Amino acid sequence: MRVLITSPIFPPDLGGPSVYVPSLGRFLVERGHRVKVVAFCSDPEPQGYAFPVRAIPRGPLPVRYLKAFFAVLAEAGDCDVVYVQEHLALLHVLAARLRGKPVMIRIMVDGAWEIAHRKGWCGDDDIVTFQGKDYGWQVRLTRFLQRRWWAWCAHIISCSEFLRQILIQHHGVPPEKVQRVFNAYHGPKPEDVPQTTAAARAELGLAEGKRYVLTICRLMVWKGVGGILEAMTLLPADVHLLIAGDGDMEEAWKQLARDTGIAERVTFLGNVPHAKIPTWVRACDVFVLNSRYEGLSHTLLEVLHLDKPMIASRVCGNPEVVEHEVNGLLVDPHDPQELAAAVQRLLDDPALCERFVAAGRARRAQFDRETTFGEVEAALERVASRS
Repeated sequence: MRVLITSPIFPPDLGGPSVYVPSLGRFLVERGHRVKVVAFCSDPEPQGYAFPVRAIPRGPLPVRYLKAFFAVLAEAGDCDVVYVQEHLALLHVLAARLRGKPVMIRIMVDGAWEIAHRKGWCGDDDIVTFQGKDYGWQVRLTRFLQRRWWAWCAHIISCSEFLRQILIQHHGVPPEKVQRVFNAYHGPKPEDVPQTTAAARAELGLAEGKRYVLTICRLMVWKGVGGILEAMTLLPADVHLLIAGDGDMEEAWKQLARDTGIAERVTFLGNVPHAKIPTWVRACDVFVLNSRYEGLSHTLLEVLHLDKPMIASRVCGNPEVVEHEVNGLLVDPHDPQELAAAVQRLLDDPALCERFVAAGRARRAQFDRETTFGEVEAALERVASRS
């Protein structure tokens, strides 16, 4: 089978697809398939992969998508199936259709909501509220176009049941067309990350005598880092926050840390290389993901496999990874007091942390790479047979 995969981000940039696409591509190559990738990427010539990568450099969004359209049009010619990862997928899907190639798309978000939220067309409404409301013509047009490119696709993969139900209940996609396949864990085996907390801190140069809370995310407004900063003002002075990632909200959140008087207790790490993420996870006491939206977080899967207690927002796909009071805690992403209390509870109760970690180990099989990628491979083969 010859597969062309498109991706909205690619290493060295952080984000779910930049983890998923290289790992899936390697899996498919190991299974004897031929893979090519077209990706938006800050590195103009990505090297070291088992498949060729055609990078679309950063630039004005219309120009980037037009370049991607022509790249897919060129690369899809000798492929059996195109596997699209974009939430703004019209031109990618159209290029594949013009080539007469069947398309499977992977849904990580309701793209109409993400676009509307970024543009301010739906105010600050979350993804659930968005489904039940009507907005201006821009949102109506975006919803129409999204339903159109979904209709053009032969099959849809949803990374969580939460998203699958949005497509079925609010967009009228037939249930048999949408298949839930969980994201997979792509990091090293837990036994291959031998550092203790103390050793990891020493390697990273973290000061002794502090307790560390870690969050890893793109610094976009719905990731809720502002709520973590507000929660930090309610925690003891020895609790330090580590923030890995970059994005549009970085400067605003740095200013918030200064305005709330906690700047000395907050470290913005920037875009941490993915190979270093396990060490940062090992170094922390508690991991927090306070986002208002997640399809199914790759970062939560990494923390699940690296034996650290987790706190996540009780929204979207997060409860499909973190079960409240079983393998972690779930909180309201709009309530810094609840988040601060949850962090304090874990910092004060090592036995509870160990119980959550042990329960997390029992859930790892749901997110096994061989199992989930096997489901994706089988779906691609079914779609490719229509070529």
